[in-house]
Amino acid sequence: MTEPAGDGAAGPGRDWTLAAALVWRSAPGYVAGYLAVTLVASATPIAVAWLTKAVLDGVAGRQTGTLLALAVTVAVVTTAAAATTHAGDYLRAEVDRRTALRAKDELFAAVCRLPGLARFESPEFLDRLRLAQQSASHPGRLVDSALAAARGAVTAAGFVGSLALINTAFTVLVVLSAVPALLIEVRMSRQRNAMLWRIGPAERRELFYAELMSTAPAAKEIRLFDLGAFLRSRMLGELRTANAARRRLDRREFVIHASLSGASAIVSGAGLVWGILAAGQGRLSVGDVAMFVAAVAGVQAALSGMVGAGVMAYEHLLTFRHHVAIVTDAPDLPAPARPRALPPLSRGIELRDVWFRYSEHHPWILRGVDLFVPHGETVALIGHNGAGKSTLVKLLCRFYDPTRGAITWDGVDLRDVPPEKLRARIGAVFQDFVSYELTAADNITIGDLSAAGDQARIERAARDADVHDAVAGFPHGYGTLLSRAFSPEEGDGVLLSGGQWQRLALARAFLRHDRDLMIFDEPSAGLDPEAEYEVHRRLASLRSGRTSVVISHRLGAVRTADRIVVLDGGVVAEEGTHDRLLADGGTYARLFTRQAAGYRDDLTEAAR
Repeated sequence: MTEPAGDGAAGPGRDWTLAAALVWRSAPGYVAGYLAVTLVASATPIAVAWLTKAVLDGVAGRQTGTLLALAVTVAVVTTAAAATTHAGDYLRAEVDRRTALRAKDELFAAVCRLPGLARFESPEFLDRLRLAQQSASHPGRLVDSALAAARGAVTAAGFVGSLALINTAFTVLVVLSAVPALLIEVRMSRQRNAMLWRIGPAERRELFYAELMSTAPAAKEIRLFDLGAFLRSRMLGELRTANAARRRLDRREFVIHASLSGASAIVSGAGLVWGILAAGQGRLSVGDVAMFVAAVAGVQAALSGMVGAGVMAYEHLLTFRHHVAIVTDAPDLPAPARPRALPPLSRGIELRDVWFRYSEHHPWILRGVDLFVPHGETVALIGHNGAGKSTLVKLLCRFYDPTRGAITWDGVDLRDVPPEKLRARIGAVFQDFVSYELTAADNITIGDLSAAGDQARIERAARDADVHDAVAGFPHGYGTLLSRAFSPEEGDGVLLSGGQWQRLALARAFLRHDRDLMIFDEPSAGLDPEAEYEVHRRLASLRSGRTSVVISHRLGAVRTADRIVVLDGGVVAEEGTHDRLLADGGTYARLFTRQAAGYRDDLTEAAR
């Protein structure tokens, strides 16, 4: 996996501006207070050093009259320093909480604005999203690190000025000794960020294996097939890969930090020897020696803190760049330059020479499909797995745009219509519907949020899907949580069968029964034969007089469609009514006859 390219020289400045603006918008009052506390905290060590010098000189000179005032001043300054430390901790935590809330809202608002599905099928985007979520969890740390660096800079400047009054040449040496440390730390920060990006896929796979072993849907197969050791080995393998990369960088950083610490100790030791010798020669007073020692230590500590905090801020900035990239990214589907209104469907939906593949590296799924879905009729799509049926549905919902060709709605190209306007006119049940760990009422209301609180409407949809009686029998009826993982009390949550979940998904579609286009992708999958018959009977009533597209491998369920379309190899191989296609003796006739024979064989076997 290659590291993402940088944004150029203007990138870091732009990212820092956006980060600072995010923090300020989130908690302006707390940020102002934190700035004030930071300023006080940066000046306190300098004040304490000068007061210590004055006290020592006063003691050596027996200036009793000034010692009391100096002692009181020292007490006040140290008390203020302690108070600002605690105030800073509170303000920093509050800034971080408020900023994290806004950052997470901003990030997922951007994610939810993505109109298509392409980003969510991109490993690079998923890794970027994971890093962006980490950044959004503590975005205030970026500004916190920057303020810590600024605090170190102010403290260092004060001590540098104090040290320069005693020995200018040594001051220059101390300052210059910090320059290599800064350059090395910045380089290591870049290396760490690049390492985090490289190990992203391994960490994502590790999380996948961990979640697989700890969630209910996979628990049965894992135990039946005894997969625990296998999955655990895979998880630990990915973790070892990530740990090895981290370990290599940590070792390198250890050697570098040890070397820098040694160089700093040599400089400090040389300064201490000079100060002691100068004091022995009478060139420095006792207070001067104390001030010199404090200034050397203060400069090195402040410079070290400034470099460390600055590099930390730089690392946070590199991580925050993933947040910025997602928030400012262009949509995965182009917005129409001149959006057109979508008229009520009156003529039909037409696919004109539609070609589609998911990328240049993938094979063609659709190869020049020409198809017309007339208004008020039901068109059934059948074909082998991989024939392009579900892909065609994704194009109708404009989750993707055709690679070539066009899809029109009463002559209006779907690419000229904002996706949300199109989808508001569509009701659908997908084969891979989501089982939300929410209440039964919420699971139905998700089909149309305008029904929230309308119990009669929710129950009517549930009755249409033949799931009302089951839901009414739950411990809390429609308010029952369909999960045990989030149930507040033991026994309150209910786990549904696959068929019950399927019916809830159908209820969402019934909640949208008045849409222009209804899409049913394997709507009866997972149901027993009797329930399947009843569902299709109800769906036939729902489809009556409405434009609908049905996908099903149960050919008996689509024989009543106004038109049956056979997809094969990404093209329309056959098209017509059930009777006509049977008479033609083609692919549909062969599939239908084979499936019907299977049912007859089952009945014959059962009769014996």
